[in-house]
Amino acid sequence: MSARLLIVEDERAIRLALSGLLRREGYEVEQAEDGAEALRRLAAEPFDLVLTDLALGEGASGMDVLRAARRDQPETPVVMITAHGSEKIAVEAMKLGAEDYVPKPFDNDEIRLVVRRALERTELARENRMLRARLERELGWGNLIGAGPAMRRVFATIQKVAETDLTVLIRGESGTGKELVAQALHQHSARKQGPFVAVNCAAISRELVESELFGHEKGAFTGAEARRVGRFESADGGTIFLDEIGDMLPETQAKVLRVLQERSFERVGGSKTIQVDVRVVAATHRDLERDVREGRFRQDLYYRLQVLELDMPPLRERREDVPALATRFLEQLAERHGRTARRLAPDALGALSRYAWPGNVRELRNVVERAAVLAPNEEIRAEDLSFPAARAGAEPAAEAEGQPFADAKRTAVEQFERAFLLRALRENEGNISRTAEAIGMVRQSLQQKIRELGLRDEDWSRG
Repeated sequence: MSARLLIVEDERAIRLALSGLLRREGYEVEQAEDGAEALRRLAAEPFDLVLTDLALGEGASGMDVLRAARRDQPETPVVMITAHGSEKIAVEAMKLGAEDYVPKPFDNDEIRLVVRRALERTELARENRMLRARLERELGWGNLIGAGPAMRRVFATIQKVAETDLTVLIRGESGTGKELVAQALHQHSARKQGPFVAVNCAAISRELVESELFGHEKGAFTGAEARRVGRFESADGGTIFLDEIGDMLPETQAKVLRVLQERSFERVGGSKTIQVDVRVVAATHRDLERDVREGRFRQDLYYRLQVLELDMPPLRERREDVPALATRFLEQLAERHGRTARRLAPDALGALSRYAWPGNVRELRNVVERAAVLAPNEEIRAEDLSFPAARAGAEPAAEAEGQPFADAKRTAVEQFERAFLLRALRENEGNISRTAEAIGMVRQSLQQKIRELGLRDEDWSRG
């Protein structure tokens, strides 16, 4: 479909000339002879681009048209036509959201170029938004990313659990993204307009843990010079995330149990009972069942927390997600520093996918960001990657298993992957998108795997 343009120009000869020029370029062109007519049309029908003179005589000006377009059709680019000497106003229009401006006198090639570029930029921005939305649907939930069966189960559980107000216990190794799950539960709940308060129970000193959680009154202890509101009180109306709750002291566990049961507590040094409306999401990497048996964790609190459980898989059990995670981390780093995101070469992706990741997603982020900063070239290669956990004793999978065994294992895995993908590609007649959907992979990951295995079109078209 051709783009639909609105030309706003009070001089008839210029308006007709612009309309004829742009129609010859294949655009569908509508005209407005003054600002008032442009405002009516913008409120009533959609356009892909507005080309308006800044000075429109009596009534609404080009700036009024710009403001109306930004209000009624915010994705529609507006190009301003300005008279000689009005560059300052044109800059002001750009600040208000104009896509570009063309000073008079202009030539036809300039108009063609400005209009084409404005439409291309807008279409690219729209495609990027649609792509991000699709990736959000297919790959992740909030800041969580995953395309394999393990993470799909996590997303399905979040979807079911988020809409409830029940207590959730998230279990998993350190670095697997338990806090991201808690944030997703909050953001997709009825409490999303309320606060999300995260507390690392293992990082609070023994002396201050109760003050941190429940607050204290002035003079409650040495150094308590003023009343302090605790984390539970701060989370009223929202969600409190108790990370590493398995490391909480037994005496504090009793007070947390009371909050879960009665939704009330007293500040340290106070006698007034404070009522709170909070949802509790807790997380731990510990074996709570063993801690209960050995008396380190209260059984009654354990049962209160265990209303709903969600297990986060370690990264070594979902290596198919490593390329998407690594790419996201590179994009986020580039956004923070205002740079273009670096690319990962196929050998780097292979090295990342083969590593055991004892530190899970947190370690992956560190490795990728370090390589992005230190790599000498725009493309990050395998030799640019450094695995500190391996040097500290947590060996990569191949080194820990012994090289001969690792080589044999890698060969067997590659043979299996090759046979599996060839069968899937043949069943789907070589259609990459259908094959990716059928086997639960992201299309880009499947294409990368095909390249890594050296597969060619003729390999799956042999039958």
